[in-house]
Amino acid sequence: MTDTRPETSERVPAESGAPAEAGDAVEPGVVEPGAAWPWPEPDGEPHPHDDQHPPDGEHADTVALAPVAGTPRRRRGRARRVAPRRVAGSTDARRRSVGVPAVAAVAVLALLVGTLTGLLLAPRFGIETAAPGEGSPSGAPVVVTPAPSTLPTATAGGASGSAGAVDIVAIAAEALPSTVAIDVTLPDGTGSSGSGMVLRADGYVLTNAHVVSLASTAGSTLTVIFSDGSQSGAQIVGQTVDYDLAVLRVERTDLVPLSLGDSDALVVGQPVVAVGAPLGLQGTVTSGIVSALNRPVTAGDTGQVSFINAIQTDAAINPGNSGGPLLDATGAVIGINSAIAQASGQAATGSIGLGFAIPANQARRTAEELIAFGYATYPVVGVLLDSSYTGEGVRVATTESNGTPPLTPGGPAETAGVQPGDVILAIDGQPVTLPEELIVAIRAHAPGDVVTLTVREGGTEREVAVTLGSERSE
Repeated sequence: MTDTRPETSERVPAESGAPAEAGDAVEPGVVEPGAAWPWPEPDGEPHPHDDQHPPDGEHADTVALAPVAGTPRRRRGRARRVAPRRVAGSTDARRRSVGVPAVAAVAVLALLVGTLTGLLLAPRFGIETAAPGEGSPSGAPVVVTPAPSTLPTATAGGASGSAGAVDIVAIAAEALPSTVAIDVTLPDGTGSSGSGMVLRADGYVLTNAHVVSLASTAGSTLTVIFSDGSQSGAQIVGQTVDYDLAVLRVERTDLVPLSLGDSDALVVGQPVVAVGAPLGLQGTVTSGIVSALNRPVTAGDTGQVSFINAIQTDAAINPGNSGGPLLDATGAVIGINSAIAQASGQAATGSIGLGFAIPANQARRTAEELIAFGYATYPVVGVLLDSSYTGEGVRVATTESNGTPPLTPGGPAETAGVQPGDVILAIDGQPVTLPEELIVAIRAHAPGDVVTLTVREGGTEREVAVTLGSERSE
């Protein structure tokens, strides 16, 4: 295990033998969470010379991954009021009723008095109010202004479908025009390539961060190639290595976006279809099933690590597929292909039925942030993990490391009551055995979300509710 920094640096360097980004040669970096946009309702890489170094781990769910991103160049009505009938022969005197205005006045007065009384007594009962933009009373940094939703979203039920009901021809016909190839060319003529998908009709395209990592090189060019053969120069709107996502913009307003589905509704065994440009072969379609969910994947090297709560699929994913869409039986995008597994110490040479995709719900939040702000954020819990601990769960450090304390002062974990030396056994009931698993599980949430940590102190276990803080991804 490795130490993770509180909030701003809760990450574990990837070591050889762990999952690495899907791509062909570019190393993924660090990511941030993000923004939103409208989606239409559907009818129904790194550089070729870069090596991925996944983290070492002995856990059964830990696999070595390689980037697949790039390849070497080339009616409401009124109610009727009925007066009560007087009973014939009744001797009761007619009672005088109170007027409606009087009743209304009394009600308003009571409401005002109750509100004022509540405000005066609130502090007495420990109730605090937070001014707009201040964050939570606990002091944990949270995102109070979510990015506006502007991306097309698939209708409910988009993550269903049985293998016998899948019409791959129809899915491909809908997805291919909205799936693109992406090329990065360096001044010397070399470069890398990958895939992407249209997010919005006004020129926004989504891909992996590692697919466009070389675009920061002086003199490089970034080109988006559409299914009809047309090409457009692109600019990077924002990217985050933490989640291995990037949003590009081209000067076009006639694009047809794909709709994002609900990846939380996925089930193991349901059919999926992958579309992309593996090895530069644009418009390639493959199919398979969801092999596993919530697979903790860390991709990249010690300098740039992506933490993905991935969807595992056996659909053929190869170098160059990175950034392309993974679709369900209705044609809704439920993931962004990002990594493939490889044997430890070997380069990514092709699909072995172990591909990994970034869940669509994560991609939606992050892409919305990138479009709205130009950057993304990611959630943090504010603990430093003990890399020398080898027992059950993961342990909070007892001493500082390189100036970093075991708990971030005033941070989410400290505010919630977590103590140095506590062992975190699970998050929201999901067991964790490696630091990477805890980080990935946390990164699958959004800043401000409340998670429940199962913590053991000595021989006593307790549940701790923690409001996640926020950190900006660089």
